[in-house]
Amino acid sequence: MSSNTLPLNPIEKWRPKNISNTEIEKFRCKVNEKFNTNLENYPQLWKWSVDNISEFWATVWEYTNIIYSVPYEQVVDSKPMDQIPTWFSGARLNFAENLLWCRDPNKVAIISTGEGRKLKKISYHELYSKVNQVAIAMRLAGVKMGDRICAYISNCPEAVIAMLAAASIGAIWSSTSPDFGITGVLERFSQIKPKIIFSINYIIYNGKNHDNLKKLKVIVENLINEGLEKVIVIPFCEEEEDNLSLDSIPLATSWNEFISTSKKGSNEFSTNLIFEQLPFDHPIYILFSSGTTGKPKCIVHRAGGLLIQHKKEFIIHGNMSQYDIFFYYTTTGWMMWNWLISGLSIGCTIVLYDGSHFIPGPDVLWKLVEQERLTIFGTSAKYIQSLQDVKYYPKGCHNLESLRIIFSTGSPLNPENFDFVYELIKKDVLLGSITGGTDICSLFCGHNAALPVYKGEIQCICLGMKIEAWDGANNPKYAQPADLVCTKPFPAMPIYFYNDDGNHTKYIKAYFSNYSSIWYHGDFIWINPNTQGVIMLGRSDGTLNPAGIRFGSAEIYNIVNNNNFKEIQDSLVVGQKIKNDDERVILFLKIIQGEKFDEDLVARVKKRIREQLSPRHVPAIILSIEDIPYTVNGKKVEIAVKHIISGNKFAPTGTLANPESLKLYYNIPQLKINNNSKI
Repeated sequence: MSSNTLPLNPIEKWRPKNISNTEIEKFRCKVNEKFNTNLENYPQLWKWSVDNISEFWATVWEYTNIIYSVPYEQVVDSKPMDQIPTWFSGARLNFAENLLWCRDPNKVAIISTGEGRKLKKISYHELYSKVNQVAIAMRLAGVKMGDRICAYISNCPEAVIAMLAAASIGAIWSSTSPDFGITGVLERFSQIKPKIIFSINYIIYNGKNHDNLKKLKVIVENLINEGLEKVIVIPFCEEEEDNLSLDSIPLATSWNEFISTSKKGSNEFSTNLIFEQLPFDHPIYILFSSGTTGKPKCIVHRAGGLLIQHKKEFIIHGNMSQYDIFFYYTTTGWMMWNWLISGLSIGCTIVLYDGSHFIPGPDVLWKLVEQERLTIFGTSAKYIQSLQDVKYYPKGCHNLESLRIIFSTGSPLNPENFDFVYELIKKDVLLGSITGGTDICSLFCGHNAALPVYKGEIQCICLGMKIEAWDGANNPKYAQPADLVCTKPFPAMPIYFYNDDGNHTKYIKAYFSNYSSIWYHGDFIWINPNTQGVIMLGRSDGTLNPAGIRFGSAEIYNIVNNNNFKEIQDSLVVGQKIKNDDERVILFLKIIQGEKFDEDLVARVKKRIREQLSPRHVPAIILSIEDIPYTVNGKKVEIAVKHIISGNKFAPTGTLANPESLKLYYNIPQLKINNNSKI
């Protein structure tokens, strides 16, 4: 089916057993009681939430128990979205305090494990104590409010501890993962000039040791004249601390040596962790755009905005509580790490995993679910597809009784993946396909514990998020593909871009250049008027537009990558600019080793696309390619390839996991259109 004829009555895959016991239902009742309304269901609650922005967010503040020292005076001012409204003015709070509140000091806060790592558990009391030690050491090192603290680090407990210590002071945290190359790290950190960098000596991934100190040395040497004052290196194994050789790295000291300075400052600082009381809009994180087409944008997020948004998503939408054991497979360079860490704000146990999710085998994460009785399992759509590709079926191999939510994001979750989860992972589970992004470090659309799950659809537009699909200014559409916009302000809007000018020129260009005072997110979506569910169709800048017919790349991927063709391992679809500003659709296929790419396969692919979508969706050219470019966070790189095959030069950036793959797309004879592009 084409995007214009997606199923208005999709197949139901899951339904909650007891809606009255969900937090979202309790929240609806609270709203009715507090405001003397008669909201009967989720669509009515959502409409009320976006029509009454101040009342809604004030109720979320109260319902989710935000910890603060000074109450707010006003929920939000009346500035237009492109002037970046101020939220909860007058309030004073601390992000770290809200994450360390757990009343049971013996409760496990963090479970960590991974390749080459023993499973380790840290209680909330231990976490509080370690954060205090690092915070004191930071203060003694001169860290002050607003300083940037960066980490080139694996997904380990020390990353969480250092982040919370920085947040307790009011410093701004930013992290990248060790799979980023030197250029990728410098493109980010050189823009924000950190005072301290935390890093590790090496990691283990895919069964191999990967030295991180050689890369760290180059990074430090490039930042040493940019305000960098200290480098803290964490050993991969605690036993290696005494043998950690850091002589070659300027400004470097070990994790334990750094913490030991906190004992010297015990008379100067309290044994109780000091939580600086800060405005709601105080910066907490700097996240970076993908940077696949240029230097990454430095997106600064407000502490209170992410706190209240995440608690809404966890508690109200997800029915999550202190009894949950919450895992997300992520690196420190992906916003899902920041989202996972906010799980501490509800007093639950969070689970950190570092290493490959397929080593020693595809069962590694599912053994963890079974062993530690995880209740929430977060991953990417690509991982679910990979399980399907290797024919690993967790349902028959593991006891997954404890599991109640599976989250998926990173790319659209195709309909066949829904079938796979419910038939071969677990039947009674909420499959929460979620979408938002680095720009908001939270969700626009996502899970809902009180709604059914329909095959191929994200369950709902989240409360307080006035999301619409626009085909031109002020032209909302249902059951038609269009641009994702948000027409009302929300507290998780970035507070600014670092190094932007006083007029927020880069910020406005990024989100408000398409529609005046309306947030344009850059995604292409389809909203079902019957279910209110959402289908993601790809990035707007990667939207395919042959002969003026717009459709998303996800529509092609759903056909090609769904095990419909045993020969195909992966695919990439992009538009190529041709004469008169038109474009034609090019489909690249990566063929499984031992299989053949031939005219028969091309004919079968075209036939399936024509039958399942429409004749207009059929690619003009289908070619075999040896590799598909991906970012280090596992997203296909469509825009770079689109530039290349349209005749533009493109310089690979540090965000690409396999930058050499781009060379394959230059000078392809079948794609020549009077261009002389050369690598």
